[in-house]
Amino acid sequence: MSPAPSLDTSPVTRHALSHDASHYLLLPAAVAVPRDEAEVAALLARMVQERRPVTFRSGGTSLSGQAQTSSVLADVRRGFRSVEVLEGGARVRVGPGATLREVNARLAPHGRRLGPDPASETACTIGGIIANNSSGMAAGITENTYRTLESLRCVLPSGTVLDTADPRADALLREAEPALHAGLDALAARVRADPEAVRVIRERFALKNTMGYGINALLDFDEPAQMLAHLVIGSEGTLAFVSSAVFRTVAVPAHTATGLLVLPDLRRATAALPALTEQGFATVELLDARSLEVARALAGAPQEITALDVRGHAALLLEQRADDPAELTERVERAEQLARGLDPAAGFAMTTDPHRRSALWTARKGLYAAVAGARPAGSTALLEDVAVPVPALEATCAGLQDLFTRHGYDGAVIFGHAKDGNIHFLLDEHLDRGDRLEAFTEDMVELVLDHGGNLKAEHGTGRVMAPFVERQYGPALHAVMREIKALVDPEGILNPGVVLTEDPRAHMRDLKPVVEVEEEVDRCVECGYCEPVCPSRDLTLTPRQRIVLRRDLRAAERSGDEGTARAIREAYPYEGLATCAADGMCQSACPVGINTGDLVRRLRAEEAGPLEGAAWAAAAGSWDTVTRGASLAMGAAGALPRALPAAATGAARALLGADRVPAYTPELPRRGGAVRRGGGRGRASAVTAAVHLPACVHTMFGSGSTGGTTGAGAPGALAVLAERAGVRLAVPNGAASLCCGTPFSSKGMTTAKERMHKHLRRSLRAATQDGALPVVVDAASCTEGVLGALEGLHREGVDVEVIDAVTFTRRHLLPRLEIRRRVPSVTVHPTCSTTALGATEDLLALAEAAAEEVVVPVAWGCCAYAGDRGMLHPELTASATAAEAAEVAARPTAAYVSANRTCELGMHAATGQEYRHVLELLAEVTA
Repeated sequence: MSPAPSLDTSPVTRHALSHDASHYLLLPAAVAVPRDEAEVAALLARMVQERRPVTFRSGGTSLSGQAQTSSVLADVRRGFRSVEVLEGGARVRVGPGATLREVNARLAPHGRRLGPDPASETACTIGGIIANNSSGMAAGITENTYRTLESLRCVLPSGTVLDTADPRADALLREAEPALHAGLDALAARVRADPEAVRVIRERFALKNTMGYGINALLDFDEPAQMLAHLVIGSEGTLAFVSSAVFRTVAVPAHTATGLLVLPDLRRATAALPALTEQGFATVELLDARSLEVARALAGAPQEITALDVRGHAALLLEQRADDPAELTERVERAEQLARGLDPAAGFAMTTDPHRRSALWTARKGLYAAVAGARPAGSTALLEDVAVPVPALEATCAGLQDLFTRHGYDGAVIFGHAKDGNIHFLLDEHLDRGDRLEAFTEDMVELVLDHGGNLKAEHGTGRVMAPFVERQYGPALHAVMREIKALVDPEGILNPGVVLTEDPRAHMRDLKPVVEVEEEVDRCVECGYCEPVCPSRDLTLTPRQRIVLRRDLRAAERSGDEGTARAIREAYPYEGLATCAADGMCQSACPVGINTGDLVRRLRAEEAGPLEGAAWAAAAGSWDTVTRGASLAMGAAGALPRALPAAATGAARALLGADRVPAYTPELPRRGGAVRRGGGRGRASAVTAAVHLPACVHTMFGSGSTGGTTGAGAPGALAVLAERAGVRLAVPNGAASLCCGTPFSSKGMTTAKERMHKHLRRSLRAATQDGALPVVVDAASCTEGVLGALEGLHREGVDVEVIDAVTFTRRHLLPRLEIRRRVPSVTVHPTCSTTALGATEDLLALAEAAAEEVVVPVAWGCCAYAGDRGMLHPELTASATAAEAAEVAARPTAAYVSANRTCELGMHAATGQEYRHVLELLAEVTA
């Protein structure tokens, strides 16, 4: 038997993993990180022997407190990430650590996806999807986890492994666990013999329902092995650990149309639901009047809402999907005809345009961010959900609105999946004043149950609804659930206090305190959406963990817990600061728009001494000299055997510190690049179309051995492409002294950054003739930096368009170029900056023009090279790129491209392949 994983009792690990998306907080006594099924079995054996509870956790996006414990927390986020597509995508075998987004990305080429579609799909993992019986906006009760799971493999508390893909599964269970097998058989017989129990179960599970155990399995299956497998679904880690599962996937229709139907009031909106359901809409999302008021203020909100004078209105966001365009057109026409008969309060039209559809969904998906981000200081955003029969939806919504008024929740909003009778409500609460929440919860429970509803539809029972399971099901079925728990987990070691509890006030205990720390991150709701995109997630900390450690540090200092405070302070310089790439990818995933890099940069600035700050300020004033010197140094080092400069930098790092001296690493080019000189580029006879600002990284890091026909990297390639397209560009005089400021801001050198930004604004204002010409930048991260720097000109009334070179080339050069010979295949590494700029589509378009086949690794993400961060901490880039590098190795191509010089170096380090700027490849195929 494999040894059990070690138990980490360090304060930093325990505090970093104690927080999840719920409003509860329990500090684990220890953390285990099992890597495979055998280690899980060994861990369970140890926990049974020691009678210590254990809770399994992966994504930590659950809202009901089911991923919390004060005992042993088993973190499976870093393992169990396997995804195996089967039968052309008809089925997929997945591990519990894989995110839903990753699974769907691997299914997308086959036109398939998983049935469950929760809003947390970027961060929630398969383990949580199974544990919570996830559904979502379109899944209903036909495409949820319970209905689409084909088989699962799980480890019981006893160590027995159940694999329902094995035809002998039931016989093996009977042999290994005779009492469990017989007990489930007897329970099923007892339930089936009780007509009232059957009636209650069928009624409860005719709606979305994640309250208690999925005891419909006792009616739906005859073999105890299948009963147990389906009881595990939705059991929130209280019955078994699921080590892998096979799902039947669902088709992704090729065409989609979306529209927002605004009606005069909530009554008319809910009254329209039977007719809308009959027409088979894929989604019918409800927004109440308060939701519409919030949505009006959202950036990018659609005209249907912004033009509305909300006076008690309600809206339904409708979506139709079809593979055949003609069929979709017919469905849209029927929908629009139906809408006209409902007396809408605003014009209704469905659209297939992706930008308009995105704007419409902003009205729905942006609600949580808007309300949570604007919550009063010291309060917590609580997102709850219930389900009722659709005919009872209007009365339930009206009742909830009355409760909001009665209990003083003035800013609460209601929205949800109306066709399923599943509504969510979002409210702000000061958890240190728990009496109001407790009273509201009692009234809400009574309201929902009086309307024949379920107290949890999607978010799981957790701790928040565990005291009310018996109220929903009655004593007899509640007793059945208790017997199931006792049969499967007789020692009670798996996640006690979740789903079932003896404590009638369990939902009011262990509430998470609100600790305000820093302006940059105080809006954080600890949802964890940032974690899958964070490059340091498998090495040190994630953005959520960086934030919660700052909060827990403050709390420890206030309470006098000096041991915890000291441990966090000692670990944070490396785990929190040095290994943060400050790439901003966390902001792209954060529902309230937090860029944890802003916090890290400020903390780095506070740590830097005055001598270091003065040195960087001096460098900003002599940037031409600095970049020339770096270029010369690169060439000098390249002329030597690599071992010599590597040894020299190694000695300097040992003496001065790894955060101050970059390592000389194998991916670095053998020479520096050309000095950036002012003057014209491209077709001399043409009128100047744009100002070209070459990035300084091209001077410091010359092009690689596959530099192409130009030999001058991206700046040279852009000049050649402009010449071939008949376009004129102008490089500003003094360009060699300019920089976007990112090298200074990433290290927290605010004075140096502001000095450079001032110089940059002055130079580009003159070069663009006060914004008459756009600025084209040939490194994506530098484009992002220049955009930020020129915000100061906007405040002065001068607007300068800044555009990345890949976007400029796609729009203005590619249509004029002749592709002479495409390469057979190319691997593309998008970057954090192409993501932030919205330029990834342009990057891929250029790659598609240059190659017969374009490969984008599913696991691509930030390479964490981040200027010199990959040279300061090579272990960060190695960790960040491990999954992507494995994909690249498994699928060789003829060329490898990106859109940023340092990212090209990072991917070279990760894969051993020579990455270059996509413009260099385009220049090659148009030669």
